[in-house]
Amino acid sequence: MGWNDSGDQQNPWKQGGEKGPPDLDAVVKDLQRKLTGLFGGGGTGGGRGGPTGLGGSFVAAVLVGLLAVWALLGFYKIDDAERGVVLRFGEFNRVSMPGLRWRVPWPVEALEKVNVTKREEFSYNTRMLTGDENIVAIDLIVQYYRSDPEAYLFNVRDPQDTLRDVTQSAIRETVGKSDLDFVLTTGRAEIAERTRELIQSTMDTYQSGLTIFQVNLQKANFPSQVEASVQDAVKAREDRDRLSLEAQAYANDILPRARGTAVRMIQEAEAYREQVVADAQGDVNRFEKILAEYEKAPQVTRQRLYLETLEAVMANSTKVVLDSKGEGNLIYLPLDRLMEGRRNDGGAASRSDMSGSRALPQDTSDRGANRLSLRSRERGDRP
Repeated sequence: MGWNDSGDQQNPWKQGGEKGPPDLDAVVKDLQRKLTGLFGGGGTGGGRGGPTGLGGSFVAAVLVGLLAVWALLGFYKIDDAERGVVLRFGEFNRVSMPGLRWRVPWPVEALEKVNVTKREEFSYNTRMLTGDENIVAIDLIVQYYRSDPEAYLFNVRDPQDTLRDVTQSAIRETVGKSDLDFVLTTGRAEIAERTRELIQSTMDTYQSGLTIFQVNLQKANFPSQVEASVQDAVKAREDRDRLSLEAQAYANDILPRARGTAVRMIQEAEAYREQVVADAQGDVNRFEKILAEYEKAPQVTRQRLYLETLEAVMANSTKVVLDSKGEGNLIYLPLDRLMEGRRNDGGAASRSDMSGSRALPQDTSDRGANRLSLRSRERGDRP
């Protein structure tokens, strides 16, 4: 069943007893009239194409254009090195990643761009006391970057000033625990690293959103007012160390040599003792053997010992002993051979004396000469 057959009460298009859709021009005029009244327009009349209708259309177009421009202002671009922090009515809302983004324009949402990859730095120089109460001038550079945009913008009022104050406290603590020599010579890299760790730990406690990239200790030296005196002290300390090393080197050379000499003397003494003991034992053994023979034939042994002793004594003598009782015979003495033989014997005896053998003193007594004459007669040297 159609709307035309359902009666007047069920016909949605019926107005004032007439059938058909509403007039579109009337709807537009009604809208224009409302907008004109809203923005200060006047008049209730006017037909199509009248001055009141044209003014309302222009205002609407202007409003639509302004709304479009306002919406276009919400587009923004974030570079690769940046992060966008969007604030809605001044409160943190979100972090925008790189690319083309849109936000509700002002005054609803605002945008803060933070560079999270740029390395920034500041220098700091001051004078302070070391652990051994010496004054040292420090010049360092702190390099950092913003790693957390939200924390950087909202947790600390002034991150740069806070970082400077924390740096001052950290370097004073680090240098105050170190000696002057360590600060000036081999400890620069270690001091810089310990300072960086201390700064980073403190800034993390504050949740500042800053990351300390590097701390460079550019200069660590004495103040100019005391530099000459300190240089003299350093030179004296270096001279002390040098002399100490020279003394240690001399001691290292003398002590081993003295120990070696002592060991050698001890070994020589032990060898001499062994030699003397061995000689004594040999003499004792020889004496015991002679004593055994002496006990068997005392007279013969005594005679033999006496003759051997005289032979050893007279071996180096240059005198020739003859039996004066011989008469009528011509005695031939080969003096050249005798003297040559005795010279050879004397050289051997002197060599034996140098080797350490004991020699009896050369004695040319008359009793020895008579004993040789007696032996000559016993061998049958008679006239």
